[in-house]
Amino acid sequence: VQLQASGGGLVQAGGSLRLSCAASGRTGSMYFMGWFRQAPGKEREFVARITLSGGSTYYADSVKGRFTISRDNAKKMVYLQMNSLTPEDTAVYYCAAKSYEGVWNYWGQGTQVTVSS
Repeated sequence: VQLQASGGGLVQAGGSLRLSCAASGRTGSMYFMGWFRQAPGKEREFVARITLSGGSTYYADSVKGRFTISRDNAKKMVYLQMNSLTPEDTAVYYCAAKSYEGVWNYWGQGTQVTVSS
């Protein structure tokens, strides 16, 4: 499985960005796809995840109500719509995938999101 993230950039506080993640390869074992982020000097943290079958979603408290994760199974794409961005959202964002059980074992390269105040 290969994951390719895109859509990062520089945005002012209060603005919006939409991240995309394209999956390719042997994706049949994937059950969850998600987004994580890592800010400078901090550990990587979970942001959101979605089940590829039913579309059930789950968010970190810090982004709940501001970020929306969605998927397009036909295109093998997962998106992260980020609204009301704050400087605290500045980080490298990674998409990831996993099977129903186990750890997040498929990772894309990161895409930088920078929110200016």
